[in-house]
Amino acid sequence: MSQSNPAFQFATLPGNPVNFQGAVVLWRLNRHGSISPVQLGWLYLSLCLACLGMAGFLASQQATAVMTFVLLTVGTAFVIYSRHAGDAEKILLQGGQLVIECETAGRTRRAAFNRDWVRIEPGNEDGSLIQVSGQGQLVQVGRHMSPELRPLLAREIRLALRSC
Repeated sequence: MSQSNPAFQFATLPGNPVNFQGAVVLWRLNRHGSISPVQLGWLYLSLCLACLGMAGFLASQQATAVMTFVLLTVGTAFVIYSRHAGDAEKILLQGGQLVIECETAGRTRRAAFNRDWVRIEPGNEDGSLIQVSGQGQLVQVGRHMSPELRPLLAREIRLALRSC
């Protein structure tokens, strides 16, 4: 069971911690897409069926290459979109580590930071991505949230690093 905490706007606390000391804090930043990959597959299938009907008509008019090009182009666009539909960032604070996993187009990058040596930037309000750095590593997070919320997320992560 996971629960939200009034102290955290974007994070959840998995389990049921009695106090904040030693708590696990999890932030999930998902791409906000209006259609899931499964729904996209059904949409593409229905589009193919409609195009096949239209292709039958065009074949009777000797214009078969047009439909093949359209199906390939639309299919390529759908594949590219669906690869990025599951993009997400996960930030986990547990014990002495801050772990960040960024999934982009099916590839996951993972970075672990010592919580005592990690830096969270920017503190400014320009809407740029949040930079998490330490031990020779640099990871940028926050690309799946609006720019005006990124400074709030940075403050929340800093608060969790100090208090949990």
